[in-house]
Amino acid sequence: MTDLPTDASVNTTSSHVFHRSLVNEPLLAVRAEGNYIYLKDGRKLLDGSGGAAVTNIGHGDKRVIAGILDQLQTVDYVHSGTFSNKAAEELATELTKDSGMARAIFVSGGSEAVESAIKLARQYHLEKKQPERTNFIARQQSYHGNTLGALGLCRHTARRAPFLPYFSSHFHHVSPCFAYHYKLDNESDEDYVNRLADELEAKFQELGPHTVAAFFAETIVGATSGCTPAVPGYFKAMRNVCDRHGALFVLDEIMCGIGRTGKMHAWQWEDLSSPPDIQVLGKGLGGGYASLATILISTKVINAFLAGSGSFNNGYTYQSHAVGCRAALEVLKIIKQDQLIEQCYQRGIFLQKILNEQLSNHLHVGDIRGRGLFWSVEFVKNKETKEMYPSTCLFIDSIIKECIERGVVIYPGSKGTADGICGDHVIIAPPYTITEDELAFIVDTLKVAIIVVFKSIQELA
Repeated sequence: MTDLPTDASVNTTSSHVFHRSLVNEPLLAVRAEGNYIYLKDGRKLLDGSGGAAVTNIGHGDKRVIAGILDQLQTVDYVHSGTFSNKAAEELATELTKDSGMARAIFVSGGSEAVESAIKLARQYHLEKKQPERTNFIARQQSYHGNTLGALGLCRHTARRAPFLPYFSSHFHHVSPCFAYHYKLDNESDEDYVNRLADELEAKFQELGPHTVAAFFAETIVGATSGCTPAVPGYFKAMRNVCDRHGALFVLDEIMCGIGRTGKMHAWQWEDLSSPPDIQVLGKGLGGGYASLATILISTKVINAFLAGSGSFNNGYTYQSHAVGCRAALEVLKIIKQDQLIEQCYQRGIFLQKILNEQLSNHLHVGDIRGRGLFWSVEFVKNKETKEMYPSTCLFIDSIIKECIERGVVIYPGSKGTADGICGDHVIIAPPYTITEDELAFIVDTLKVAIIVVFKSIQELA
């Protein structure tokens, strides 16, 4: 590969933004309305992925805009060390009521939320006079954020690779609950769950049960492995291991929460007797109208702080930002008033049906999985053996481009779906306002794109 010029005056695109790529300029959106994004060149694209499962009530809702304008005319920003604001208080009340949690912390994004959750779990044990609890357990094929702490906790191989020297040795990992690839032939769901519970128990014993602070998991894994739900009973079993040893049970619903699965919280599908000890939410919380995430905290954790120092050694400049909280509050109101979670559930049933009808027989479609309006299509080289294409075969971007050419945006997932190195998928996660006709158009478009791209792969082979 030819080295790029080193002259600082050289700009390989017309933009002066340091985009994710310096050589491929992103499409310029000039308007977004309803379920559509409009480009500078006049094209209109159906938003089939809500960005990264962010947009849930559609774009440009006048009710959210009015709420944001009202907030800007009352309280825009006050520092959370001295002040609270009405929007943050009301949003916390709504979220804790829906989840059964006790308190909420509001930050700017998912990575900040996970960083805060790590620190919260650590300080919880300090409040309990257990300073030896320094270890955290997460899962292979997981993603919890892009800051160093969150990236160290997760196991997204490609994103972690450049920064391996900086990760803490106190982050450890066990197998994911990923039935398509890792459930054994003739193994029942119950046996699979027991095997994974035994593995988690073994990791506790290896580290010393008294040294484990928390277990982190995405309730439904997002972009890393592609909308991967756990088998029935998995989270109950993991919770039992954590409770037995006094470790906190933490669920990451940054991508799959706020109604995305057809319930307000994805863990509400699971057989849990109580909410998680800590939960993180983001993306759909602000619906794309503001950058906002939250850490929801159980009564158990809050009580430890009340009995101890009474404060959390953590804080951000934009914590409890009034405009962000007001935007999220309006989004939540619209979700409830317009019954969009129930609509998401019903549209999800329809999407599952047409995905299976249109794509399940394709020679290179290995698995179709998800819940609500959060679905993934995984591709394989050999359907019988589940052999994946090598990591050098980069075809997902071609599928995305073919869809865009035909008027649809979906979300790519490549280079590591199955094992961190190989495996490819795409995600469909549209706004809950999507119609059945629009869902049919998304799936029809994806089908054509798959046919075109895999035909070119075969011709190259």
